[in-house]
Amino acid sequence: MSRQPQRGYAKARHMRGHADRKGGFAATPDGFDRSDAFTLASLIDEWFRWLEERNYSPRTIEARKWALRTFLQWAGERDLQRPGQITKPILESYQRWLFRYRKADGKPLGVTTQRGRLGAIQNFFTWLCRDNRLTANPAADLDLPRKPQKTLPRSLSVEDVHAILNLPDVTDPLGIRDRAILELFYSTGIRRSECVRIDVDDLDRQRGLLTVRKGKGQKDRVVPVGERALHWLDKYLEKTRPLLDTPRSDRALFLSGYGERLSRGYIGNWVRRTIDKAGIGRAGSCHLLRHSCATHMLENGADIRFIQQLLGHARLDTTQIYTDVSIVQLREVHARTHPHARLAK
Repeated sequence: MSRQPQRGYAKARHMRGHADRKGGFAATPDGFDRSDAFTLASLIDEWFRWLEERNYSPRTIEARKWALRTFLQWAGERDLQRPGQITKPILESYQRWLFRYRKADGKPLGVTTQRGRLGAIQNFFTWLCRDNRLTANPAADLDLPRKPQKTLPRSLSVEDVHAILNLPDVTDPLGIRDRAILELFYSTGIRRSECVRIDVDDLDRQRGLLTVRKGKGQKDRVVPVGERALHWLDKYLEKTRPLLDTPRSDRALFLSGYGERLSRGYIGNWVRRTIDKAGIGRAGSCHLLRHSCATHMLENGADIRFIQQLLGHARLDTTQIYTDVSIVQLREVHARTHPHARLAK
């Protein structure tokens, strides 16, 4: 008889048997020139340390590291190892290279990606000049590509959302976890980076409130959680999380099969695959559920100010001024307008 592949919690138990051996290889040296303290690579390392000391978010620092790694590779291939060798024409040549670059799938880099990589260079050279490491900033007058007009994705219908939320196999402990995550995304509109940072103590089950730590702009906020999402969170906390909990779990709310905090990358890829499997003919990930949450509440009469508070936006467009709303009002509006605010009897 052929052996059935392990799935769900059965697979997770197998994974946990190897948890202590989980890991990887030592980081591969990047090969950049750090022969002294004045090379580009050495100074970039020092800049990152400076950013950490000034409490820049790890996500911001990681994005800039990725951007400058590309620049260091490009510069190294042209034997450009020191800041004094970099001129505005050289940076313009790099900008043209970014524009012509094609990824493995043949597609160009998005305008936002190009702007991000050039912006990191501008920030780095501004720091060099401010710290008197360089007398003139070659990136000061760099003309970046125009920022693309921001457009929100078309929201899902309530029926499409139901198809996605009903997809996890809730007869399996991990299916209960997955259902709880999806319900929480749709109920609160939180970002995936906010979801993975949630600790058990951030959820007030009795009052139906969630404290979102270090949202965009490093700001905390409190949001209401609908009864339907609370129902699945209760099931997860009572039936699934105790099975996954290990000494390495700390106080993270959502745990992997290894008993560790889930990562942004895992959550994003998993939600994208789940939406594909739902067969609704739409592509998207966590932000699609976030946008649908806001749209459905607006369609049911919620004031734009309450949506701003729920999503943690300073403004929804360039003219909308942020208005502070008390959590009591926000919870009342959420209960009245959100399709899943009340648990079906």
